[in-house]
Amino acid sequence: MKNKDLHRILLKGGVTSPGELKDIISMLEAVGLSEVFFGSRQDLLFPLPSTRSEELEKTTTYNTDIISERSYQNIVCSYVTADIFDFTYWLKGSTYLYLLEEFDFLPKLKINITDAKQRLVPVFSGNLNFIASNEEDYWYLYIQLPNWNKLAMYPVLIYSWNIVAVCKAIEEIYPSIHDINQLFALLNQRLQTNNKVIKEPLSIPFVTFPYYEGINRMGIDQYWLGLYWRNNRYDIQFLKEFCAFCLQNGIGKICITPWKSFIVKGIPKECRSELEKFLGLRGINVRHSQLEMNWHLPVEDAKAYDLKNYLVKHFNSNDISTYGLTFGISNDVGKRSHFSSIIIEMNPETRLPKGFKFIPSYNVLHFKNFDPNTGVYEIYAQEVDRSQLSSLLMELSKNYFQQLYTISEKTSDEKPKNVAKKNQVYQCQNCLTIYEESVGDLSQKINPDTLFDNLPDEYKCSVCSATKEAFLKTEIQF
Repeated sequence: MKNKDLHRILLKGGVTSPGELKDIISMLEAVGLSEVFFGSRQDLLFPLPSTRSEELEKTTTYNTDIISERSYQNIVCSYVTADIFDFTYWLKGSTYLYLLEEFDFLPKLKINITDAKQRLVPVFSGNLNFIASNEEDYWYLYIQLPNWNKLAMYPVLIYSWNIVAVCKAIEEIYPSIHDINQLFALLNQRLQTNNKVIKEPLSIPFVTFPYYEGINRMGIDQYWLGLYWRNNRYDIQFLKEFCAFCLQNGIGKICITPWKSFIVKGIPKECRSELEKFLGLRGINVRHSQLEMNWHLPVEDAKAYDLKNYLVKHFNSNDISTYGLTFGISNDVGKRSHFSSIIIEMNPETRLPKGFKFIPSYNVLHFKNFDPNTGVYEIYAQEVDRSQLSSLLMELSKNYFQQLYTISEKTSDEKPKNVAKKNQVYQCQNCLTIYEESVGDLSQKINPDTLFDNLPDEYKCSVCSATKEAFLKTEIQF
């Protein structure tokens, strides 16, 4: 089955509520489906004859968009990462939700709304890529329209509450637009927007790919859960029961990731043990190796899935670490919208004379510095046999770690020598975690420059949960 043959349910930003998802699952169950897939653009995918799509829409009580063709696109956003991974200081989960709510139309262009400080959601995989700046409520905009050859930066920062208007205007005029200057001029004629001058260029830090599975601490009294199925076949019955669990325990949002997994944030501390019991009774594994989880495959592609299993098996048997790296398998040679560090292209089958057997071959590419945000592809090998792939990928993994080591050494050499500064901090006496007033504690929504004495009485160590009284004032050198 090809990806284009699947129906889609567009969930803006990959964000849904347990009630909405349960309704969708019941709707799919009613037409005889037993499983659902997640897509790269944080949408739901499922096979269904087009004649039955209207039947589905009549059974849902939510405003669910069921798409049977590829002309409309889901909005991608990094709401899923807010408050659990590194984030730009002003960009809270509520900001994403307000923005997504503003979209009152189905876009035909791919729109990404992301934070450059995270790695789980691709930054530049859209046609319109809004990336949070350090100016509160302002975004860089990088554009690559379908008829453009390369990515271009919009010359001003876009105000949060102008994003929808800008997207709508571009949708209306983009087929006749050939470059960024023409687009900028036309939008200025059409729109009254609260733009800002770009004071500094976009800087995207290199961030290693996170481990996104299991039950993890979120702030003081909440947890987040990541769940992953290696075959991207999510059992409808399990999803329905999980939605019911979320509704019973006041859990408000479920988020689909572009890596075909899902994350649930804001799980109350008091229901953690019940959640562990719920997952255990259903035999749900929440401790996959990162060797399994850092792969991006086409939906329902048996050959790609078989190739991934073959390569992971070789990595395991050779004790190869791929921490921070990601891999993608593509059956679309020449496609340039990947977001994995390393890409394995499966070359198409060719017709051979009778009696000759086709032998699959592969191309291996990677992004410059193994960073997908560079947008620069480098070819490592072409037309190689399957038996050569694992050794080539292991070589690339070693190159990646050597690069990290080199960058680390260079950064160390650039630091001033023999200069020691003293800084007063508060240190947990149980686990030696440091609270520095100038930094704050974003994991617990404590802003920078918050004095220790002004921390709430219920403040706890973000690592060991020790109370505020466990912290003692001390001096460190750096």
